[in-house]
Amino acid sequence: MVTYHTLSTQAQTFLSMTGLTLAEFRELWPAFEAAYDRAYPPDRTADGRPRRRWPGAGRHSVLARAEDKLLLVLVYLKTYPLQVVLGQLFGISTSQANYWLHHLLPVLRAALDELGVAPERDGASLACRLGGPGTVIIDGTERRRQRPKSAEKQAKHYSGRRKAHTDKNVVLASAADDRILFLSGTYPGATSDKRVVDEERPRYPPGTTLYKDAGFQGYEPGVQQTCQAKKKAAGARTDRRGEAREPQAGEVARPRGARHRRGEAQPHHQGCVPEQKARAV
Repeated sequence: MVTYHTLSTQAQTFLSMTGLTLAEFRELWPAFEAAYDRAYPPDRTADGRPRRRWPGAGRHSVLARAEDKLLLVLVYLKTYPLQVVLGQLFGISTSQANYWLHHLLPVLRAALDELGVAPERDGASLACRLGGPGTVIIDGTERRRQRPKSAEKQAKHYSGRRKAHTDKNVVLASAADDRILFLSGTYPGATSDKRVVDEERPRYPPGTTLYKDAGFQGYEPGVQQTCQAKKKAAGARTDRRGEAREPQAGEVARPRGARHRRGEAQPHHQGCVPEQKARAV
């Protein structure tokens, strides 16, 4: 059974299963515990009614400690296992796993808000979140989902890029500290990145530099500068440093992907007799 006490002794495994280092987990732990006590006061039941017995009476839960509750929800968000698998990992039933997830996800969100690390969800408030000019990176992210039964929904969620049914979000990250600043709403996988950001309409403070990729072609918000990566032209030649160079004198550019057949005259051997015919003569 997975617990914080056992998993905290394996730093690399802990990072792989939760996405946080031990130091980051311990920084989040007090805020999560305080948010849990606010959402579910000790003198109240889970339904919000006053307790008739002292807190702690009765059978103790497997997830009695705050650190184990936080560990469960982080493992779920990082690895996204089936709830039956999550229950087996933490020694609880599938129904209990479902119960705890519905109770703990809002608590984690409140704890992240209290620490000021939760991404902004309102595009109009992004400028206030950034505070001042800086360099930000925008990109779309997709995650696989179960194929819908409806043919109409299948067409909406099918991503030609991923060759699968997906859900899509657009994120904005700070280039200085890699922190996620903005998370858009969830859209079907067939929706283009530019359409998502046009719907969300994030606002940037003056002086912002925005880096984007080809998925946001034509997206030019009111920022100081937008930078987009350029693809190398088809058939372009590069030197050892990866820089494009011009063809040398007498060098004939060959179409990309072209292949020469056996016995066919090469461009720089025009006028020469193939070896097989020369032998026959």
